[in-house]
Amino acid sequence: MPEPLSIAQVTPYPWEDRHDVNTFVARVSDELAARGHRVLVVAPSSSRALVRDSRKAVRGGSLEPAPGEARVLAVGEALPPLPGRRRAALPIDVARTISDLFERAALDLCHVHEPFAPSVASTALRHSRALNVGTFHAPTERVVATQVARKVVQLVFGRLDARTAAYGATADLLRRFFPGDYTILAPGADTTPRPAAEDDGRVRIAFLEQEERGALRLFLRALRRLDPALPWDAVVHSERGPSSSTPLRADLLERVRFVADAQEALAGADVLVAASDGVAPAPGLIARAQAAGAVPVASRLAVYEELLADGEAGLLFEPNDLETLAAQLGRLVVDGALRERLRAAARPRPWSAVADQLEALYGTLAARRHDLHGNPSAARALKGRRTIDVDLHMHTDHSHDCATPVEVLLATARDQGLGAIAVTDHNEVSGALEATKKAADYGVKVIVGEEVKTAHQGEVIGLFLQEKIPRGLSLAETVAEIRRQGGVVYVPHPFDRMHAVPDYEHLLDVVEDVDAIEVYNPRVAIGSFNEEAARFAAKYRIPAGAGSDAHVAQGLGSVRVRMPDFDGPVEFLEALRAAEIITKPSSLLYVQALKFLETKATPSGARERRRERRVRRAIRKP
Repeated sequence: MPEPLSIAQVTPYPWEDRHDVNTFVARVSDELAARGHRVLVVAPSSSRALVRDSRKAVRGGSLEPAPGEARVLAVGEALPPLPGRRRAALPIDVARTISDLFERAALDLCHVHEPFAPSVASTALRHSRALNVGTFHAPTERVVATQVARKVVQLVFGRLDARTAAYGATADLLRRFFPGDYTILAPGADTTPRPAAEDDGRVRIAFLEQEERGALRLFLRALRRLDPALPWDAVVHSERGPSSSTPLRADLLERVRFVADAQEALAGADVLVAASDGVAPAPGLIARAQAAGAVPVASRLAVYEELLADGEAGLLFEPNDLETLAAQLGRLVVDGALRERLRAAARPRPWSAVADQLEALYGTLAARRHDLHGNPSAARALKGRRTIDVDLHMHTDHSHDCATPVEVLLATARDQGLGAIAVTDHNEVSGALEATKKAADYGVKVIVGEEVKTAHQGEVIGLFLQEKIPRGLSLAETVAEIRRQGGVVYVPHPFDRMHAVPDYEHLLDVVEDVDAIEVYNPRVAIGSFNEEAARFAAKYRIPAGAGSDAHVAQGLGSVRVRMPDFDGPVEFLEALRAAEIITKPSSLLYVQALKFLETKATPSGARERRRERRVRRAIRKP
């Protein structure tokens, strides 16, 4: 049995709604809980009592489900979850409850369904501290295309560690707007036994009102075109009754029955009509019909064609083509052999198979996390060591954008009380090697590093290097070169859009080889970028580091990592696991202005004279 996981399944639809997404969430949650996983279902709800009890549980941290069962947590009464309807922001109390939930729940995975904004699912994705899986079920092009601030949505979707789509047609649609890799995760359907056939030989045609209202009108008009002598009757699931724009002839009133229960309409049906014109298709309806033994007659939409194997497991007609729909119904009414052939071609998928696929996907993602136990022998070696403060990211005048001499850097580090520093010049190790030779004079340990610019995938820092790594390699090649030298792969400011950074998917490609992540950099202008780095490090269990990224001496030590003293990369990484990151207030504007004055505003001759004076003072100062 796979290792038990703690999983949140998040749906944007009120839990009481009979929606295909809710059915999917409910069935896979039950399957996974029965297999020993800890499952929380997160959803809006129309039940005030359920919302009240759920919020009380979140505040109190009482989130454990009963063994073998999924627990429903209603986070509030949400507004319409998908675009294409009247848009509004998610209520503040709902967003706050979701934030509190993800702070208190120790989750391995957060599985969000239809995470379009604004919704409970998109809010959960923003606050998740777990590995994120997103499933897109059957959004229409209208839904996807009307996402406002698409670039922002794309960044939010970038937090997904795996993307799945219920149908190939859905994946094709999503790739047009939000490129990425989408695994097909087809939904299941519960097979229901067919009742014994009636002796009158009549063919029962069903319609379920999950599609747009126009589909019902088209269906009723098609029935009017059927030969009255044919042996059929129809049952329609509709809580609103017949369409006033489509009155039934007197002879049809006895043959068409309206019911309020969808299951009653489907039970015993021989044929099911899905007549959407693309505004609100319901592919889950076709899967349920096939599981119940009904033959679908569906409009030729991509998702319906996929489910019916382009006509091998059902009949198709062009959207809104009334005459062809009526003709296809007539064929099925008179041709029992055709009905049996199409019925036999259907292959309903059991929910256990869906859970198998999900369990394998979850296991693959969880296996990419780093080992929590680290290196036991290195941990033993660190016991009793003194604690030092370390700054893991800084530059000297060997970088093109810095004017700080090595001696000044070392003297400032000493005066700041730093026990060790990592010198990480841009695409150069000469400054770090010079600092290593002079480090003993200042009582500061130096880690030889380099901040390497990759070809098109941002920057990565190598620590404990022996020689320079050329710029312009791919991210994977740069990581491999750091590894070849026995160095530590350290990713700086990974989500700072103001810097050259690898995008989320490129970072996922090398996540197993990343040794540490910079989760705090005071030169990052937008704090949420640092928070995003901290979330990424936490969910993949990667040791967290921090550095001042100082380009002027005054910025040195604005953040420090308090950790046991170490010797070499193995002990360094183990010490980093037990480290504490300490920040202090600093002015980004001030240090940026100093950097500009030292590198851009001062003429080269004056800059060189100033450098000489600073070096002499640094050498003289005890």
